[in-house]
Amino acid sequence: MRFGIDISQVVYEGTGVGNYVREMVRALLAIDKTNEYILFGSSLRQRHKLEQFYETVKNSNVRLRILPFPPKFLDLLWNRLHIIPIETFTGPIDVFWSSDWTQPPLKNARGITTIHDLSVLRYPDSFRETNIVSVQMRRLSWVKKECRYIICDSDATKNDTATLLGIANERCATVYPGL
Repeated sequence: MRFGIDISQVVYEGTGVGNYVREMVRALLAIDKTNEYILFGSSLRQRHKLEQFYETVKNSNVRLRILPFPPKFLDLLWNRLHIIPIETFTGPIDVFWSSDWTQPPLKNARGITTIHDLSVLRYPDSFRETNIVSVQMRRLSWVKKECRYIICDSDATKNDTATLLGIANERCATVYPGL
């Protein structure tokens, strides 16, 4: 199988989501030497961080695809307009695991994403930057429609996913982040 993984968040060193993506990819690639992986990342100014991460995990079944676009552009392209499938950049893939900022359209791939929490729905007034809330609302509407499977960081997030987004529990699994 060919898996695509959005690693764009690894450029944000020291953040929870950045660490989560970095360590999840490292662990997955350490145990799976059979399948092929296309690591996809987009960053206008921090391409070198994506390349540095790739150097730490590369092997014969891993390739890297980088786009020189800022997050706001991909929010427009994928969350708002929902055009240009991820396979345009990765080539044919069977599964695509999206990160937590954008949800690209999928041509043939099955979608998987991680929902870390739904504080943007529970406590939208607690976010100083309203942009975060609106970006996540757009992304989550596509996640609901297109992702076949959702990884939740906790049972509380899994329950919120069912209650607040109306996504069936069968589509969700609790996978606690490791240390």
